[in-house]
Amino acid sequence: MATQSPPLVSIQPPKDVSLSEIEAELRQIWRSYGSSDDNSDIPSAIRASTFSLIVYEPEETQQLLAALGFYSGPVDGIVGPRMVSALKAAQKAYGLPRTGYADASTKAKLHEEYTEKMKSGATANTARDERLQYSPDLESSGIADAIAAANPCRIIALCPTAGEDEGVTVQVSASCPIQKHSQSTLICCEYITLRGTAAALERNAGMISELVIGELPKFIWWKATPDVDYGLFKRLADLSNSVIIDSSTFNTAEVDLMRVHTLLEQGMPMADINWRRIAAWQELSAAAFDPPERREALKEVDRVTIDYEKGNEAQALMYLGWLASRLQWHPTSYEKEGGDYDIRRIKFTTPDQRSIEAELAGIPIADVGEVPGDLISLRLGSTNNDADCCTVLCSETTGCMRMEAGGGAQSCRIQQVTPLFDQKTEFLLSQQLQRWGSDVLYKESLALTAQILELAS
Repeated sequence: MATQSPPLVSIQPPKDVSLSEIEAELRQIWRSYGSSDDNSDIPSAIRASTFSLIVYEPEETQQLLAALGFYSGPVDGIVGPRMVSALKAAQKAYGLPRTGYADASTKAKLHEEYTEKMKSGATANTARDERLQYSPDLESSGIADAIAAANPCRIIALCPTAGEDEGVTVQVSASCPIQKHSQSTLICCEYITLRGTAAALERNAGMISELVIGELPKFIWWKATPDVDYGLFKRLADLSNSVIIDSSTFNTAEVDLMRVHTLLEQGMPMADINWRRIAAWQELSAAAFDPPERREALKEVDRVTIDYEKGNEAQALMYLGWLASRLQWHPTSYEKEGGDYDIRRIKFTTPDQRSIEAELAGIPIADVGEVPGDLISLRLGSTNNDADCCTVLCSETTGCMRMEAGGGAQSCRIQQVTPLFDQKTEFLLSQQLQRWGSDVLYKESLALTAQILELAS
């Protein structure tokens, strides 16, 4: 069961400032709240000195929700409970299905409403503002964004915009998670939000670099495809302890995974939130062959079938790369058949020259999940009917219908991978912010995945 985050109290709503005023304005906030008055119900507030998190946020949904009055929190790129409630409020107001997801119809409606608002040349009237204003207590009972609550820090949000280059605009704000065990002093997050075209942000890359806090750890959450040709990305990556990405958002997973592999080989410290989502599948696969009587049977595996939600093959490719790297399989061919299931077939050879065949299939799902390309099921089997190696893993939410339909299900060990709350982006990101440095297993597995992709015909 998910643990609720403590509620946030805003001590400074988003305030427009100039580039030169950022640090002075933040210092003024902390001077105003730096001491506690015994006769006041308001505790003192101090700025956190933990780390800096730079969020490159090309997705405009949060900005649009704020502009339309549904979202009152900081623009930090975090799709937590606060953001979900704002989306539901907007969907209710516009007569859309209240999913809490920023689907295509929701984004289109937000853009339409924002355009109309801009054409009017004025902000919405007071009554409409009050009707639309998002209240944190409306649906989430005061649950704050997991990142801000668990990791009070400095968050620098970079929000590229379309249109003419008119420089960079800046807002600063501050929010504090209220801890029940300590009401005397609040340790708070401070937010710096910069908006401008990609060119304008790149032009100010030096200034952005200077906003990170001293010698403290520095993290970059790059919510786009890593691009070394973009000067801003290169500059920020060079100063960070870890560049955090999420391959579930890649538009061209095969190409983008190759790009990540190249950056890892060049020594860039990188972490993929999507890699951590397949940890349960890896652990159950390994555990299936832990019993002594099954360890030798692992050598008999020569057929691998992986089903995933159609649309993003990153998880399937990374899992296959992990499995092949652990078993020392060498890829020899990679073919894409396409079709309704976007079939991919990969062949390997083992150190003792046995042949291995793997099939990846993108399954069309009507009710898609929150994460594009989530694994649905996988099957490890053998052409040797006497081998006790057949293992089937399947998601609790979608089952193993295709795997069982393949025959021989009675002789397979079948286990379910239970979906956990800690697979959500905000929780995984929060955990990743507690560590930095190189993940050797991730690097080795992605290297094998890259070998597979290099064979693409």
